[in-house]
Amino acid sequence: QVQLVESGGGLVQAGGSLRLSCAASGRTFSRYPMGWFRQAPGKEREFVASISWISTTYYADSVKGRFTISRDNAANTVYLQMNSLKPEDTAVYYCAAAPPSRTAGRAKYEYDYWGQGTQVTVSS
Repeated sequence: QVQLVESGGGLVQAGGSLRLSCAASGRTFSRYPMGWFRQAPGKEREFVASISWISTTYYADSVKGRFTISRDNAANTVYLQMNSLKPEDTAVYYCAAAPPSRTAGRAKYEYDYWGQGTQVTVSS
C-alpha cells in the first residue's frame, strides 16, 4: 500500500512558477513509476508528466519545455517544477503511483494509488 500527499499548490500570476511535491509512504518507493495528472473544472483528469523508477521522464505536449518531473528516492518524494505558467494550467493536480510491474504510462488506469490533490490557480 502506498499513501501519497501533495503540497505546493497555490495562486500565481501567469508567467510565474510553482513546485509541487508528493511525499510517498512505503519502503519500495524507488521502484514505483510515478505520475502527475490534473483536472480542471468540468474536464476529465488528464496526464501531465510521469517518471519511471530509473528516472525516464514523459510529458504531455501541453507542458513540454515548461514543466519538469523529478524524484528523490532517498526522500520518498516526487516533484513537479512548473515554469512559465499559463491560465490554462489552472487545475487540481494529483500525484499517482503505479505498481512496480507497470510502466510510467499516460493512462489513469495504470496508476493504483492517488493523492488528494492540490489546487493550482494561474491568474492572467
